[in-house]
Amino acid sequence: MTEINLSHLLEALHPLEKQVMRVFAEQDRCSPELLAKSSGLKPAQISSAIEWLLAKKIIVLSDEKVKLIASLTEIGEKYAALKNPPLRMAEEILERGEVGIRELQQRTDMAPEEKSKAIGALKSSGAVSVVPGGRFKISDEAPLSVFRRLQNVIDGLKKKDSRCLFSEFSAAEQTIIETHHRKRSPSKGIFRVDEAISRIYQKTDLFAPVYEKVASEKSVETLSELTPEILKEKSWQGKIFRKYNIQLPPSRISGGALHPYKAFLDQVKTKFVSMGFSEMRGPLVENEFWDMDALFMPQFHPAREIHDVYFVKDTPHDRSIPKDVVDRVAAAHEDGGDTGSRGWRYPFDAERTRRLILRSQGTSVSARTLGAGAKNPGKYFSIARCFRYDQVDATHAPDFFQVEGIVLGKEIHFRTLLGLLTLFAKEVALAEEIKFLPAYFPFTEPSVEMHVRHPKLGWMELGGAGLFRPEVTGPLGVDVPVIAWGLGLDRMAMMALGISDIRDLFSSDLNMVREKQHINKVKHADH
Repeated sequence: MTEINLSHLLEALHPLEKQVMRVFAEQDRCSPELLAKSSGLKPAQISSAIEWLLAKKIIVLSDEKVKLIASLTEIGEKYAALKNPPLRMAEEILERGEVGIRELQQRTDMAPEEKSKAIGALKSSGAVSVVPGGRFKISDEAPLSVFRRLQNVIDGLKKKDSRCLFSEFSAAEQTIIETHHRKRSPSKGIFRVDEAISRIYQKTDLFAPVYEKVASEKSVETLSELTPEILKEKSWQGKIFRKYNIQLPPSRISGGALHPYKAFLDQVKTKFVSMGFSEMRGPLVENEFWDMDALFMPQFHPAREIHDVYFVKDTPHDRSIPKDVVDRVAAAHEDGGDTGSRGWRYPFDAERTRRLILRSQGTSVSARTLGAGAKNPGKYFSIARCFRYDQVDATHAPDFFQVEGIVLGKEIHFRTLLGLLTLFAKEVALAEEIKFLPAYFPFTEPSVEMHVRHPKLGWMELGGAGLFRPEVTGPLGVDVPVIAWGLGLDRMAMMALGISDIRDLFSSDLNMVREKQHINKVKHADH
C-alpha cells in the first residue's frame, strides 16, 4: 500500500477502531469477549469497531464455531430450590410411609398441572402403589432413580450459575436435558438449550503498517462532526477531523414483499389447485353440529374434550341446519340409524348441537362440503383458521391454520391416503424424514398420525388422517369411501422456513422476516 493510501486509511479510522487495534496489537488472534475485557468498551462498541476494521481489511474472521449452551428456565430455577415435583412427592411418601391422594392433590407448592403430572409419573414408573383408603405408598424405590438423576442435573447446572456448555455434560446428562428442555414454553421446560456463536479474528498484512502509524501519532483529539457550537467557540482549533470512508458498505435497503408465512400459504394453495383439488370454504363462527356432531363425536365422550373450544357468548343458536340432516345424524349417534352401527347409545340433544363456537377443527369444512353434495369422485382442500384453548409455546397457539382435505370415490382406500400424506409432507413441509403412527379419532377408522423430524425440535406431529366412518358419511348422503386429513399448516411452515418456534411466524423482527423470505424462495426453487 502506498504512503498516500495508508494516510487516507489512517485518517478514516474511528477512535473506537484505534482503541481496538491497540488491544489487538498484543494478540495474534482475538475474540470480541477478550477485546471488550481488555479495552473497557461496551459490546456494541466492540461490534461496530470490528465491522469497520473488517470492511477496511485490517482484520479478518479466522474461526467461527456454534456452541450449545444449557441453562435453567424459570421453572428449572424453581426445581433447583424445591426439587422436581415427582421427587418432592416421593420423599414425602417415604418420610410418612403413606400419603392420601387428596393430600397430594391439595399441595400448595405446585401448580395443578404439576401435581397431576407428578402423580402420573410416580404411578407409571411403578414406584408407588395405591393401598386401601386411597393412599399412596412407595412399593419400589428403584424407579425413583430417574427423578433423582434429573434433580442431580438441575442442581449441577445451578452450581454453575444456571448456565453451562452443553458439551460439558455426560451423554446420560445430555439425554436428560434434551428430554426436559424447553421445546415449547418456559412453563413446560426445565432446561433451555440455546446456540451461541464464538468468533475469532486475526490481523491481516495491512494491520502492522496501519498500527505503526496509530501508535506513533500524537495524542490529538479527533472530531467526528462539526457543530455550530464548535464554530462559534472556535474549539476546533488544534484538533483534527476524522475523514469519512465513502467506500464502506451502506445500510441495506429492502423493498416491500409478502410476509414469508403469507407467501407460504399462497404456495400451498397453488400446489393443491395444481393437483386438481377444489377449494372448500366455511365460517369461522361454526355450530357444534358441523364441528363435532356430524363427525360422530358423541356429546358426552371424553374425545370432545380434545377440542377445547371457544363458545360464542350471548348468541342465539343456529337454526339454519336442515332438520332432516340433524335427524339422520342424531339417529347415527343414538342407535346407528341406517349405517349398520350400534351408535353411541345415548339421547342426542338436538338443541345443544346448534350452539355457536369458534371453529375448532378444519374437518368441519369437510363435513359441510359432504353435506352440501360433494362431487363423486372428487378432491377438496381448505386452508382453515381454527381456534382452540391452548397454552402458547414453540409448537402450539390458540389460533392456527389447518390444511384440511377429503378425497372420495369408489377406488379410494387407505394406501391412497398414505401416499397423499407423504406427498404433502415432502412438497409442502419439505420434510425429509416421515413416519406414521396409529391414532384414534371418533370420525375416522382406521386413523393415522403423520410425524416429521424437525432439525431442532425432533419428531413433531403434523396432524391426523383416516377414512371417514360410515356413521359420518351415511347421514350426509355419501355412499363411497372418503379419506380425510387435517394437517397443521403452521408446523408445516416451521419445517419449510427453518423456524423452531411457531411464534416466529408472526414476528415483527424485520431482519428475521427478510431472512425467511430468502430461505422460502431458495428452498422451493431447489425443490
